[in-house]
Amino acid sequence: MVAHVTGTLADVCTWENLYLAWRKAARGKRRGRAAAGFEYRLEDHLLQLHEELAGGAYRPGPYQSFTIHEPKRRLISAAPFRDRVVHHALCNVIEPAFERSFIHHSYANRVGKGTHRALDQCQAWARRHPYVLQCDIRQFFPSIDHALLRCTLHRHIQDGGIRRLIDLILASGRGVLSEEYEMVYFADDDLFAANRERGLPIGNLTSQFWANCYLNPFDHFVTRELGCTAYLRYVDDFLLFGDNKAQLWQWRSQILERLAVLRLTIHENAAAVKPVTHGIPFLGFVVYPTHRLLKRRKGIAYQRRLRGLLAEDRRTAAGRAAIGRSLRGWINHVRYGDTWGLRRAVVKAVRL
Repeated sequence: MVAHVTGTLADVCTWENLYLAWRKAARGKRRGRAAAGFEYRLEDHLLQLHEELAGGAYRPGPYQSFTIHEPKRRLISAAPFRDRVVHHALCNVIEPAFERSFIHHSYANRVGKGTHRALDQCQAWARRHPYVLQCDIRQFFPSIDHALLRCTLHRHIQDGGIRRLIDLILASGRGVLSEEYEMVYFADDDLFAANRERGLPIGNLTSQFWANCYLNPFDHFVTRELGCTAYLRYVDDFLLFGDNKAQLWQWRSQILERLAVLRLTIHENAAAVKPVTHGIPFLGFVVYPTHRLLKRRKGIAYQRRLRGLLAEDRRTAAGRAAIGRSLRGWINHVRYGDTWGLRRAVVKAVRL
């Protein structure tokens, strides 16, 4: 049964919803120039957004893009702050209906889920099943097909105003990831396939949410049609656990066919069935039935970053506070693995 969004564009642009959206967009960023500038004349900016959205005059602004290299090279594209407020306002209205349709074991960008719960579930199933099929989707965000995404969203959304707002946000990211996409052709593609609109800017709240919407039918395919009862997904990484190697290899073939319908592919060379006792590299850790280890390169990368912080910021009170925040955040993450010795060594180096 499809859960329909009952809200309309009028609900998106109410003062109460826009104010809540601003609070969410500003969380952890109020010291930044863009967020502080918006807050300085908060009532005026929210009123202007209300009038533009209600009157059909709203147009998204240009993105600012930068590249990160950890955990792998990615182009991050950030929308202007006022547009991020609109993204939150939109998601406040439409997300609850979609959330009811998501499978329980989809863990990315959802309240009450996250990386640590995904790791816990991965290990729980590694203790219960002897084999795992691990897959990750190639160039996932650059590959998302706009027409297919619209079809998925429109099944739940009836209001024309919300549909038009979604189209505006989709169009605003047009071309942002064009250089990141390596063309893939599928069966029955014609000469127009290369011109299909595709790609969601990594960095938008809407992109993260729509990525879950885009793969939601695939999640249900794996759990219902394939009948895999031990399946979990985190963004574009997903795991299928089972007791029968031949069954998992058969599911792999069916997964390739179903993802092709969504114009997606996986890294086929890495997508192999293996015993869980070999370790499952997942979300920065290597998960075994009995323990978890932090990936070696993750530990090395953080220690290199910490040395840079110590060299630059140790002399000032503000710098020392920043180092403390960084260290506490890292420890809070890696404590979900068997990392006591590593944590002790890192903390000792900071105290020298």
